[in-house]
Amino acid sequence: MSKPMAPVPAQTANPVLAIIVASYLMIVVDISIVITGLPRIQASLGFHAAQLSWVTNAYTLTFGGLLLLGARAGDILGRRRMFIWGLCLFTLASVAIGLAQSIVWLLTARALQGAGAAVLAPSTLALLSSHFAEGPERNRAMSMYAAAAGVGATLGLVLGGLFADLVSWRAGFFINLPIGLALIVATRRYIVETPMRPGRFDIGGAICSTMGMSALVFGLVRAAEAGWNDVLTRSAILAGMVLITVFVLIERRIAQPILPLRLLASRERAGAYLVRMLFLGGAVGFWFFTTQFLQGVLHLRPMQAGIAFLPVTLPNFASAMAVPGLARRFGNGALIIAGLSLGVAGLLWLGRADAAAAYWTSVAPPMLLIGLGQGLLLGPLTAAGVAGVARDDAGAASGLVNVAHQLGGALGLGLLVLVFAGAAPAGAHDSLALADRISAVMDAAGLLLVLALITAWTLIVSPRGKVKPRHPAALS
Repeated sequence: MSKPMAPVPAQTANPVLAIIVASYLMIVVDISIVITGLPRIQASLGFHAAQLSWVTNAYTLTFGGLLLLGARAGDILGRRRMFIWGLCLFTLASVAIGLAQSIVWLLTARALQGAGAAVLAPSTLALLSSHFAEGPERNRAMSMYAAAAGVGATLGLVLGGLFADLVSWRAGFFINLPIGLALIVATRRYIVETPMRPGRFDIGGAICSTMGMSALVFGLVRAAEAGWNDVLTRSAILAGMVLITVFVLIERRIAQPILPLRLLASRERAGAYLVRMLFLGGAVGFWFFTTQFLQGVLHLRPMQAGIAFLPVTLPNFASAMAVPGLARRFGNGALIIAGLSLGVAGLLWLGRADAAAAYWTSVAPPMLLIGLGQGLLLGPLTAAGVAGVARDDAGAASGLVNVAHQLGGALGLGLLVLVFAGAAPAGAHDSLALADRISAVMDAAGLLLVLALITAWTLIVSPRGKVKPRHPAALS
C-alpha cells in the first residue's frame, strides 16, 4: 500500500468518502443482485441447473484470481488511475451483461466484470487510507466502508428481486451505467493520485492461479452433468491441479510474487485462510440454492424472495457491528467458534425443510442463526488472516484474505452443484425433487462448516495458535 498522503481537505472529505463507499457498495451489490434473479436468468437464456452456477463463479473466479495482481497494479501505476480503469471495466461489463443474448455472452461479461472488480476493490481501501488521517477521521471512514458490505448484501438481494419481478433481471446491471459514469467524473475531480512505486507484475502467477482454479471448478460442474468417467471432466481437474502446482513453483522462485508463500508459514494465518475457504464454500451454497428453494418450492415471486432474506442479512449486520465489544470481552477465538457453530446449526436445520415446509417455521429461524453466525465470524477471521505480518506483507495478507473469500466460494459452489445433481433421480424436476436436492446441499454445506469448525479449533483457537483479542479496522 502506498504511503499516506496529506489528509483530504474538510470541504472535500465527504465527496471523497462517498465516492469510495459507493464504488465498494456497487461491487458488493453486484455479487448478490444476481442471486434473486437466477430463476429468471435461467428461463431467459436456457441455462441447465449445473450451468447456472457459472453466473456466480465466472465473476468470483476472475475477481479472486486477479485480486492480488490488481493490488500490485495499484502500487505500481497509481491507485487513482487503477480505480478509474476498474470503474470503466466494471461499468462496461455490467452493460454487456444486461444486453446478453446467450449463455456464453453473459458468462464472458460476468468474467470481465469480475476482472474490473479485482482492479477496483484493492484501490477502494487503499485510497481511503491515503486520503484520511489516522484517528477519528479514518475510523469514521472505515466504519462507513465496513457498513457498506452489510448493507450491500441486503440491498442487492432486494433490488435483484424487485427488478426481476417488476422490470427485468437485466435492469439490475443497466443501473450500473449512470452510477459508474458519475463515479468516474467525481473521481477525476475529487480524488488525488497516490505515489507510484517501482515493481514488476507477476503475470505468470496470476494466469496460472486463475486458470487453475477455473479448471478445477469447471471439472466439478462438468462432473455434475457428464459424470466422473467423462474425458473432459478428468482432463479439466488434472489441468487444474497441474496449473496450481506450477503457480506454487512460480511463487517460490519469483522475486516479487503476488502470493508470498511465507504468509502461509504461520499456523494461525494458514488456518484462517483455510477456515475462510471452507466457510465460504458452505455459505455460498446457502445463498445460491436458498433463492431457488424460495422461488421453486415455496413459489415466492423474486421480489418476495429478496425480502425473505432479511432474517439473515439484518442479524448479520447487527452482530457484525457488535463484534468489537464482544471481542474485547470474550476474545476473537470464542467468536470464531460461536459463529461457525451457529452456521452449522442453521444449515442443518434448513436442510430439514421439504416441499411442505412453511417459511416462518422452517426457513426464517435457521436464517436467523446463519446471519448471526456470519456476522460474528468474518471480522475475527480477518484479524487472524493478517495476524503478525510484516509491514511489507500487509497488503498481500489482506489480499489473500479476499482471495480465500472469493475462491472458497467458487470451489464450494462447484462441489455443491455436484451434490445437487446427484441428490435426486435424473430427469426429476418437480418441486419435490428440487426440495430434496436443496436439502442435500444444505447438509453438505453444514459438513463444510463442521470441517471449518474443526480447523479453527485446531489451528487458530488452540493454545499453539490462539487468536489474540483484537478487531480489524475493516471487515472483508
